Amino acid sequence: MRIGILGLGRIGAFHAETLSGLAAVTSLVVADPVAAAAKTAAERFGAQVADSPEALLATGVDGVVIAAATDAHPGLIRAAVHAGVPVFCEKPVARTMAEGVAVLKDVDGTGVPVQIGYNRRFDAGFVAARDAVRAGELGTLHTVRSTTLDPAPPPAGYVAASGGIFRDCSVHDFDIIRWVTGREVTEVYAVGGNRGADYIREAGDADTTGAVLTLDDGTIAVVSNSRHNGRGYDVRMELHGFTDSIAVGLEDKLPLRSVEPGVTFPAGVPHDFFMDRFTAAYRAELTAFTEVVAGSRPSPCTVADALEAGWIAEACTLSLHEHRPVRIAEVRLG
Repeated sequence: MRIGILGLGRIGAFHAETLSGLAAVTSLVVADPVAAAAKTAAERFGAQVADSPEALLATGVDGVVIAAATDAHPGLIRAAVHAGVPVFCEKPVARTMAEGVAVLKDVDGTGVPVQIGYNRRFDAGFVAARDAVRAGELGTLHTVRSTTLDPAPPPAGYVAASGGIFRDCSVHDFDIIRWVTGREVTEVYAVGGNRGADYIREAGDADTTGAVLTLDDGTIAVVSNSRHNGRGYDVRMELHGFTDSIAVGLEDKLPLRSVEPGVTFPAGVPHDFFMDRFTAAYRAELTAFTEVVAGSRPSPCTVADALEAGWIAEACTLSLHEHRPVRIAEVRLG
């Protein structure tokens, strides 16, 4: 199949490399406002260059991957769907939830599948955790702990436009908690602090946060995030039930140092970047998209799925600013 890629920054170029290695993908068409980025990708992957999104869609691509700037997501999703072309779009759907809801209304019922990029759904550890929960191996679930710690904060310009740590970073934890447990979040309480880069505080954001989520069956989920984790990129999940407890991310590249006498775990070189930690997951995610394009499976992460994680992020942002518990129903639109 012929796949188009809109946006060739860091993640777009990474997706181009991944797609070029998939047996189902026979050719790529690329477009980027920066002509040099498109030219580089064309030379590296033998791709055709289109000078605009409209020109790319007119080439007869079977599917399109959107890795452009967030503000461009709504318009590009609509353009592809209206052209009848299946879409993979990196999160978020849109910069604001109101825009995201508008996109959902526009694409829902069109019959054109849209997949939003939440890669943890394709990580082998998280898949195994979901299977264990669904099989009842843990018994009644009572506690979930989800962690995302970045090795260093993003640039000031990115932070200022990100919408805040809950919308930009924690949202991955929120999505994977919903997906693994199969439950919905009803209420949140969030706290945050600033111990590092001044520009994060100046942007009105926190660099380290904690959130307690109450799920609709009474399970408690604790989410921990930080922009500062000097040992590396740390993504983990623990799930505790009345019968058993399991963990995702306890492997030799875990960026955590044990100080127990005689303990050598973890023994590997720590993960230091999300592309390192989730290389296999990204490949599985885009492989799934080729199956969506082929019509052999439905979208594994719909616009509606992505918006559910977004509502949790909105509630946590409000909770942080107002220092109080917030129910999801309070922030949900429509």
